Amino acid sequence: MRKPIGPEPGGTGAAPGAPGDEARGKDPTPLSTVVRVRSLLPSLPPAERRVAQRVIDDPEGVANSTITELAQNCGTSETTVIRFCRAIGFHGYPELRLTLATEAGRAQTASGGRVIGSDISPDDSLEQIVEKVTFADARAVEETASQLDIKMLEQVVDAVVAAERVDVYGVGASAFVAADFQQKLHRIGRVCSAWADAHIMLTSAAVLGSGDVAIGISHTGATVETIDALEVAKSNGVTTVALTNFPKSPIAEVADLILTTAARETTFRSGATASRLAQLTVVDCVFVGVAQRTYGPTRKALEATYEAVRGRTVRPDRRRR
Repeated sequence: MRKPIGPEPGGTGAAPGAPGDEARGKDPTPLSTVVRVRSLLPSLPPAERRVAQRVIDDPEGVANSTITELAQNCGTSETTVIRFCRAIGFHGYPELRLTLATEAGRAQTASGGRVIGSDISPDDSLEQIVEKVTFADARAVEETASQLDIKMLEQVVDAVVAAERVDVYGVGASAFVAADFQQKLHRIGRVCSAWADAHIMLTSAAVLGSGDVAIGISHTGATVETIDALEVAKSNGVTTVALTNFPKSPIAEVADLILTTAARETTFRSGATASRLAQLTVVDCVFVGVAQRTYGPTRKALEATYEAVRGRTVRPDRRRR
């Protein structure tokens, strides 16, 4: 399986300011450590997961805590805290504290000193709800873009361009993203279908061949229907692609290529909106990449489809006055 998007534990991209950041040619984004910890959360052992959750919930508080205080607050040992630090790519706890403090300061500067959470409380006004939802949505898109592995994206674009057929699988909110991708590819003349029914997903995967691509979309990476469809497709020699928020989730085991988002599920599932927007961001990047590679045919297809529907808009003389 190829490497997923995002820095791997122990890799050079472990901490902002590390050599890996210079190699990538871009500055780390605020709270990039929290984004990475959130993506690895489900794959951590229970004790380390408690430490991870504390980092996610209160990164500034962790930055101001000693290793003993953090271990006590999480009901675990200092050894577990050190293991957690190494699991997410740091040499030890001092490096994690310094990085979290730096990122928290940078985030406050970027937001003008305001601290905007994305969790919605019962006492929030409608104005506060709007601010929190839009903040969560904007951060999901920004953080997804910042951790997008261009080399992995390029491999996905290559696979889609070369594919005779592309089938996209997703259930629930992910089904809407799958349908959006299908509509985009279909409009530029690519053979693409999107499926949300578990049985149809399996029958679709069963008739795909080695020249095809199967894409599974799942925020959690644990949706059984999507995983099963990708597994059947993979057994037929199909190139499989996963789009998920968690690079070490079960769907990664059946995917040749993995694209990840960076969105957080929050109170009242406002994060479901954020995750969908993050998925759409990645889908748009893949689509534009494919369109660019097939520039001539794509322009002709877009012009033809535009002409086909242009007459279906309401004429000015029919509008209400």
